[in-house]
Amino acid sequence: MKDFDLMLDKYANLVVKVGVNVQPGQVLMIHAPLETVDLTRLIVGKAYEAGAKYVMVEWEDEVTTRIRYEKGPEDSFNYYPQWQADMLEQFAEGNGAVLHIKVPDPELFRGIDSSKVSAAVKAAAVARKNYQNYTRNNKISWSLVKAPTRAWANKVFADLPEEERVEAMWEAVFQMNRVGSVDPVTAWREHINNLKESQERMNAKRYKSLHYRAPGTDLRVEMPEGHLWRGGGGENASGVYFVANMPTEEIYTMPHRTGVNGTVSSTLPLNLNGRLVDGITFTFKDGKVVAYDAKSGREHLTSLLETDEGASYLGEMALVPHNSPISNLNRVFYNTGIDENASCHFALGSAYPVNIVGGTKLTSEELLERGANVSLTHVDFMIGSAELDIDGELADGTIEPVFRKGNWVL
Repeated sequence: MKDFDLMLDKYANLVVKVGVNVQPGQVLMIHAPLETVDLTRLIVGKAYEAGAKYVMVEWEDEVTTRIRYEKGPEDSFNYYPQWQADMLEQFAEGNGAVLHIKVPDPELFRGIDSSKVSAAVKAAAVARKNYQNYTRNNKISWSLVKAPTRAWANKVFADLPEEERVEAMWEAVFQMNRVGSVDPVTAWREHINNLKESQERMNAKRYKSLHYRAPGTDLRVEMPEGHLWRGGGGENASGVYFVANMPTEEIYTMPHRTGVNGTVSSTLPLNLNGRLVDGITFTFKDGKVVAYDAKSGREHLTSLLETDEGASYLGEMALVPHNSPISNLNRVFYNTGIDENASCHFALGSAYPVNIVGGTKLTSEELLERGANVSLTHVDFMIGSAELDIDGELADGTIEPVFRKGNWVL
């Protein structure tokens, strides 16, 4: 790829200045796959240049992760080291910033008992519950970014010769993150402002519900009083602006926990912790999933819904026009952080407290009383397409179009 080193350097700079927005004197923790070592080293350098006091890298290796599920004893999967959870909580208390280069192999757990993966995910969620309060409430800066690995590139670009796949993935990652711009940081600031305009239009409308219609979808979703649409990024407890997901094309809010009724069908496969689920349908009554199915991977949905009571309710609803940069690449990336930004989507599980007025100051019980869902999990699934229509219902009962054929009309 022409000018690859320059593009990689610009991407690292963008991640540090816009994603986690590292501040002088701050500690940064990076979770990175071994294959992303070149990008990670550049990010470490950019973070120190930005004034970071200390940068810690936690290397991740999916091969050793799979070995655990193949050879670990049964009691391994319900275990998560408390000392690690305590370390994360202490790190967050010190206003550290967290960066995840998140690129799970879509085929990582093929042939592995689904119950083992679900048990390990739940054990980690329980142990890290206090730490998750820092990220879900945006008390600290955190960001999820993407970088190619061979396993991921082989899945996404299987139609290309093997020697071309990683390069093709890099080109896609750079494109969806606007790295090819003369000044990507400025390009991102303009992009965030555009998302804010959509956010402000929806907040001004104060719809009490949205009605989704598409093949296999007829769903009415109410929103709680005081709900807030958000998009682009947000400020942490210290007032520092960061972008939690790069790329991002969505604006999002919370549904009312008990105000979801009807049926919805997915339009893209879901990579659920290294397990693929496709052709999903959910039927909701008074907010709860009362029936579900999938063309493949149904057992993984079962494990997800059994995580806790809140896993059967929606916690997020997000709007993304079908005519948007990632969608127009016309490729499934088998990575929720990307695919959710090519499609309108919902999430089962926990709501984000930032999506309701005063939510970050509320207890779990108070959030439930306000209509927000509470859960250990949060899993997005994609429902957008060129056939999706959405109507908004105003407080006086007036119905007006919001989306037609997958795109904004509001």
